[in-house]
Amino acid sequence: MQYVSTRGQSPAQSFSQILLGGLAPDGGLYLPAEYPKVSGAELDAWRKLSYADLAFEVLKKFATDIPEADLKALAHKTYTADVYRNVRKGEEPGQITPLCTLEEKNGTKLVLQALSNGPTLAFKDMAMQLLGNLFEYTLARQDAELNIFGATSGDTGSAAEYAMRGKKGIRVFMLSPHKKMSAFQTAQMFSLQDPNIFNIAVEGVFDDCQDMVKAVSNDLTFKARQKIGTVNSINWARVVAQVVYYIRGYLSATTSNDQKVSFTVPSGNFGNICAGHIARMMGVPIDKLVAATNENDVLDEFFRTGVYRVRKSSETYHTTSPSMDISKASNFERFVYDLLDRDADRVRALFKKVETEGGFDLSGKPGSDGNEFEKISRYGFLSGKSVHSDRVATIRDVQEKYGVTIDTHTADGVKVAREYLSPGIPMIVLETALPAKFNETIREALGRDAERPAGFENIEALPQRFDVMPANVEKMKAYIAERTGL
Repeated sequence: MQYVSTRGQSPAQSFSQILLGGLAPDGGLYLPAEYPKVSGAELDAWRKLSYADLAFEVLKKFATDIPEADLKALAHKTYTADVYRNVRKGEEPGQITPLCTLEEKNGTKLVLQALSNGPTLAFKDMAMQLLGNLFEYTLARQDAELNIFGATSGDTGSAAEYAMRGKKGIRVFMLSPHKKMSAFQTAQMFSLQDPNIFNIAVEGVFDDCQDMVKAVSNDLTFKARQKIGTVNSINWARVVAQVVYYIRGYLSATTSNDQKVSFTVPSGNFGNICAGHIARMMGVPIDKLVAATNENDVLDEFFRTGVYRVRKSSETYHTTSPSMDISKASNFERFVYDLLDRDADRVRALFKKVETEGGFDLSGKPGSDGNEFEKISRYGFLSGKSVHSDRVATIRDVQEKYGVTIDTHTADGVKVAREYLSPGIPMIVLETALPAKFNETIREALGRDAERPAGFENIEALPQRFDVMPANVEKMKAYIAERTGL
């Protein structure tokens, strides 16, 4: 399996060659030269597998340069009941990503897929725990070290740090927007005292953090000297790991391969739903992929109009579903590459236009950049938007009707999913986090605190270690260089 850049000016690479990096040298994102296919016979056989065995079967289609025995061992090391132990009441330990039916009426079915049983109580753990083990395995084989440089709007950072803490040969430098995460999210990251973890609170919004990560990644000399890698969702291995739970969700919600399901995905950076797109391209019988945004509705605007319009930092809202407070969707380029029939020259031109003009227009109207909007439905994409009043009402409604407490991002997903229910096709909403991570809004919606898994009772009171810095790329480079000694 070889990987190519969406911008077409970087040589093809193997899985292991792109594992430790992020952006391709030409500024594009890596995708398989061709998507591997899943047969009906494979889906039938996979219905009987544990999550770890399913992960191995999916991963071996993409990581063809890692010995299968090693890959299987890594999957079994990652996906255990001990790692994914933070189950809700009524959930059976060891299922990893259990389904919970919220409602079933008039032939429609609304289902929740639990993805937040990992160590940081967020779906990011599903991929990040595997990534930590893959990194450690690969670095040991190469006798090398890696400095991870990433940005987070809340959950990616803590998932990365918990996956990488104490790992040999790895340091983590994680940027986050200063005072713009929930108290719980902030405490999860900043309370870590491991010497290989560095938290930097940036005076700005998430997109300022993300822009600095891209700027450093594009400085190839600095990147090579400082041995910079990334765990943000632009990292291909993270996307592949997320493909696994789409397949698990499909298999758990159906009994035969002639049935279809749809997924609604709370989406800001397009990484999570991009994995669903890849699962669909592989042949998994997915009907619709519904992107649920918050007030930062860049993706909803595109899927409704064909116009991709990045917001400025001053136009990016600070919301109660902060992990989606993103106005520049990093993984969106992967879907656009497929939408444009893998025309790398056009992709390169369009995303250059994003940098210079703030967006592009594929609506087909006079003066637009193309007419691909009419093709979007072929890929199953739909979208919707949820605002603060919607998520508070949805949290309250789901609690009152079904006795299930959901977090703010999952509430955005449920609200939008209800707009697209179809008879005979289960709608699976991907859970984003456990509600304890966003207790302020849970208290507003329900008048009480969210339940916390054992070990998280007083996390906000723990000592915190972090540095506050301006959104300045050169100062950030100096900070990294000083702490690596390279």
